[in-house]
Amino acid sequence: MRISAMFAAALMLPAACGHVDYEAVERGTFSGSVYVMWIDDGSPDKGDGRFLFVPVPGQELTYTRAAKHGGQVIRPAMMYTDGGSIPKIGQVFKGFSPWGYAPAYMVHDWIFVAHHCVEDGKATEAEKVVETIDFPGSASLLAETIKTLTLSGKVKKDDVAPRVISSAVAGPISKGLWEKEGACPVPRVSPEDEARAKAALPGGSAKMLRGMVRTLPDGQKVPEKPAQVVAVVSF
Repeated sequence: MRISAMFAAALMLPAACGHVDYEAVERGTFSGSVYVMWIDDGSPDKGDGRFLFVPVPGQELTYTRAAKHGGQVIRPAMMYTDGGSIPKIGQVFKGFSPWGYAPAYMVHDWIFVAHHCVEDGKATEAEKVVETIDFPGSASLLAETIKTLTLSGKVKKDDVAPRVISSAVAGPISKGLWEKEGACPVPRVSPEDEARAKAALPGGSAKMLRGMVRTLPDGQKVPEKPAQVVAVVSF
């Protein structure tokens, strides 16, 4: 799911946007923690390379929707994310923190991963929990989560960014990604990257990677090291 690509298109081409009534959506509740980790390739400061969303055992990021949605509970699993590319676009807005909206992006990315895996017949039980959310619902959900973060004080109130982002993910670019076939990643995360992520969590260490090596583009083999934590948001 490339929110940043849709966001950029929304800024340059109004027709790329759909419509989400940001004022009408109801806030939910976040709990747990968001850990976003940089894996490799590029610069974490610029949002380049591969990133992982990593749940913390016992502190998993959880979003509980309002009563009108039956109090639906959404709990993303570990997955690759490109939320790190948001800063490149988001810096043009006052109050738009590069990683402040990370919990909202992770929930939205998870809905896309789950949808693709349900459609491909490869969904886990956790992914099947959100299979009733359709494409318009995914855009409304992002608006919900952004509003929840704003009203809870986790991000600065901004009169532009939430509405632009919400509308961008309701447009045809996003819908094209939603309808993409064969997009379920198997495995969701490689065993090597999962090990690096767990080594970077509180209580983890490089000792967990003992004996693991990686091959650089030039063919050189080097010891694996823990992933780099680039964002933590806790509730």
